[in-house]
Amino acid sequence: MGGTNVWDAEWEVNEEQARTLIGRQFPQLSSKQVKRLGWGWDNTVFLIGDEYVFRFPRRTIAVGSIRMEGKLLPKLEAYMTIPYPKPLFYGEASDEYPAPFLGYAYVPGDFPIGLTEERRALSAETLAKFLRRLHEFPMQAALKCGVQQDHRNLTDIASRKVKLEGFLSKVVEHLSPEESGVIEAYISRLQKDRVEAENALLHGDLHFKNMLVNENGIVSGIIDWGDLSVGHPACDLSVAYSFLPPYARGVFFETYGGADEETKLLARLIAVYIPILILMQAVDDGNEAIAAEAKSNIMRALSD
Repeated sequence: MGGTNVWDAEWEVNEEQARTLIGRQFPQLSSKQVKRLGWGWDNTVFLIGDEYVFRFPRRTIAVGSIRMEGKLLPKLEAYMTIPYPKPLFYGEASDEYPAPFLGYAYVPGDFPIGLTEERRALSAETLAKFLRRLHEFPMQAALKCGVQQDHRNLTDIASRKVKLEGFLSKVVEHLSPEESGVIEAYISRLQKDRVEAENALLHGDLHFKNMLVNENGIVSGIIDWGDLSVGHPACDLSVAYSFLPPYARGVFFETYGGADEETKLLARLIAVYIPILILMQAVDDGNEAIAAEAKSNIMRALSD
């Protein structure tokens, strides 16, 4: 069983196991090379040949998400303006591995790590159009597929602020005095306890580890849809603060169709909150590139 961190796995799947599990259920793939691409909190990800990606849940909590993705992701196709992984292979639980797993079409691209601000700005309209369409998806259809509704209590700023202070204390030694000072000052200025509820279908986890860019640095893929849910659109709009430079945010919100001040306040908070979590895991994994990118996301989110 897992250790003490929220991202520790209950089930580890290595390349050999993945090859066996995939080959048994999908013999047409058995001759293809299997390569581990990485892992997040919830899933381990493998590249199969150069055409498919398989995700295996690492924790019980991720099983419901895999089932829901299998139902809902195909229905999103008409709304998608950026490539995304469509499920093609539905793996069943077995004696060898206790969870369902999914195989998707591979979406090519690189993670947007170390991009210049100018390159980032090129994606302002692309990201805004993508989110405008996603947030237009009919919520009732999403709820029928089993998505959760505001299960993370996104509008509760007060409790998120308390958690953020706790996370900051864990990573403060990995921040410069200037970085920690900026974050502490921001937290102390957050006086609002809650914002009004609004609902849309959300990607739910939109950050640099779940986005891909092409050779020009423009966003060309959105991956890892395990946090699909219904909740406040600010959760996804946080990308305007964490990913885009301040001067590109006007174009983003204009293209998206506007956002009120409460939405922007919550979006900025989530744009600090998610990268702090990523920083905590990167420190634990000893991944300096991801840690550096997470820090730059936080500093960008807090600049105007």
